[in-house]
Amino acid sequence: MISTRGRYAIRVMIDLAENDNGGNYIPLKDIAERQEISKKYLEIIVKDLVNGNFVTGVSGKGGGYKLLRAPKDYTVGEILEHMEGSLSSVACLADKKYNCPRKRKCHTLPMWKEYDKLVHDFFYKKKLSDLL
Repeated sequence: MISTRGRYAIRVMIDLAENDNGGNYIPLKDIAERQEISKKYLEIIVKDLVNGNFVTGVSGKGGGYKLLRAPKDYTVGEILEHMEGSLSSVACLADKKYNCPRKRKCHTLPMWKEYDKLVHDFFYKKKLSDLL
């Protein structure tokens, strides 16, 4: 399940794209009002987005946030994986270091791999610009 962190991160990114006014920074309070999300919660989310090099921010007068790339250059998949971690459906695929003792005889593993590929391909083919 995708948490509010992942969903709200996408909403913030969409809001920044839709309200881009020539490269000026957009105040977080404005985003919070438009998206009807607590400013406190958004502070945590945008901090993660800044740390992941998705957005940049400045504080003070005229401060706020803006996208670092064009909306067409972001995939929904990269945003979600940054915020959520692995989108894998089962633990044995989520952790590459996990050595499952049943791997060679697991009848369900191919199904989980196929499902994970569908999810991955869906979100990585979807661009932020597709949601605008």
